[in-house]
Amino acid sequence: MKWNVGSIIRKRAQLTPEKNAFIYEGDPITYKRLNDDTNRLANYFQSVGLKKGDRISVDLLNCTEFLSIYFAAAKLGLVFVPLNCRMVSGELEYQLNNCGSRLLIFHDAFGKLIEPIHNSVQVDPDKFLCLHGSNPKDFATPDWAVDFWEAIDGQSSTEPEVTELIDLDDPFVIIYTSGVTGQPKGAVLSHGQTFFKCFQIMMYTDMREDDVFLSQLPLFHSGGLFIIATPVLCRGASFVMRKSFEPDQFTQDINTYKPTVIFALTTMWRFILKEDALDSVDVSNVRIVLGGGERTPSSLLRDLESYGLNMQQGFGQTENSAMMILPKKDTLRKEGSIGLPGFFTDIWIEDETGKKLPPGEIGEIVAAGPTVMSGYWNMPEKSASTIVNGRLFTGDLGYMDEEGYFYIVDRAKDMYRTGGENVYPAEIEKILVNHPDIENAVIVGVPDDTWGETGKAFVVPEKGKPVTIQDIREFLSGKVAKYKFPTHLEIISTLPMTATGKIKKSELKEKYLMNTT
Repeated sequence: MKWNVGSIIRKRAQLTPEKNAFIYEGDPITYKRLNDDTNRLANYFQSVGLKKGDRISVDLLNCTEFLSIYFAAAKLGLVFVPLNCRMVSGELEYQLNNCGSRLLIFHDAFGKLIEPIHNSVQVDPDKFLCLHGSNPKDFATPDWAVDFWEAIDGQSSTEPEVTELIDLDDPFVIIYTSGVTGQPKGAVLSHGQTFFKCFQIMMYTDMREDDVFLSQLPLFHSGGLFIIATPVLCRGASFVMRKSFEPDQFTQDINTYKPTVIFALTTMWRFILKEDALDSVDVSNVRIVLGGGERTPSSLLRDLESYGLNMQQGFGQTENSAMMILPKKDTLRKEGSIGLPGFFTDIWIEDETGKKLPPGEIGEIVAAGPTVMSGYWNMPEKSASTIVNGRLFTGDLGYMDEEGYFYIVDRAKDMYRTGGENVYPAEIEKILVNHPDIENAVIVGVPDDTWGETGKAFVVPEKGKPVTIQDIREFLSGKVAKYKFPTHLEIISTLPMTATGKIKKSELKEKYLMNTT
């Protein structure tokens, strides 16, 4: 079917042109303005020779331009690649080259990270665009880049003329998710999958045109982009967006904008509740609270309940976001559950032989439906092992109860989540074993009062060599994003191993968890 996600903004500009699509840092952006800005960018992209299927990347904080670029890519059939703005140069280099991005738009605040790699990535030499506004004094437009505003100055706001029609099955977005081997994988999401995610969220929230959503999730994550921004704009509702999360500002926005739907990760709620910030906030307009992102303690759920906020937790991955959610009526009755499958998602539990398991038995969570990704970019073998006959093998272990509610038991791939960010220990372990004073190292996720989980490193040092947590942090600096740094360290003489030479991570967690330093 010839249709695309860019039609969302085109249609909304026709139907509700003067309605606020979103409010960014207090500045209301109407649907007409968003569509006009989108068209200027689309016409610019065409003027510099970009065509259907080309990849374009952004390294941006939340901003109005982020969404204009996103929808401009959709209108032209370009493949949009949002980069995690917390990454360092080497991580950015890998992802830009892996997807073969032809254009990169970056905030001035990240220019110093792009500068050392601009000659070693495949981005066209004339297609580095520096967007000022995040911190103008931080980084001036260099001679190897183009000022974003100068580039699009004078471009028409009329709809771009598209000669290559876009099909719903065409790739639209590549979002990178870290792999257990340390090599990030680019999940490819089509226009059609994106629409079905919109429909799923609309049904979860019973979304209405007069709804106001409040979220400070980053748009480079599937949560901010596919659970908030795209479905809200598709439905013609409005949302409140900030450059980044600030607890005080978040609670002020509840009072100011009277949101009907709130989405905040468990870590965000920790910061908000820690300051008793909700004591003076009017939450009477709020009818839906979406959250999670990590294991959520009962105490936090009950603290929110005392304010009349019943947080609905769910389950999803970059490969298939928002695949299930816990109904509002069950937030306490089914505490600990990740919910029921969404309307457009089938979910079940399988054992290692492919047999579907009955309630109460633990196995791998498997999903199918029109919201599942197309595959991993340029990774046919990994794609084939992850999606088999249309079934997505999530790598997470769980079970289903007698009423059909699902529960996660463990993450089969050893991934843990810190502050809503996925961390795969193998990526950091691979670097640590190159430390001159480290013989071997393993990292596991351990509970953390602030971040939900954090990393604990178990290190076998080279004989006679002292190793401190500060040594590890300094060694990792510039190699991976800071949120991936382990917080705790324990020195041990040997790592527990299986007969086949694999480290027994589960044994480490069980034996050493109570001794976290």
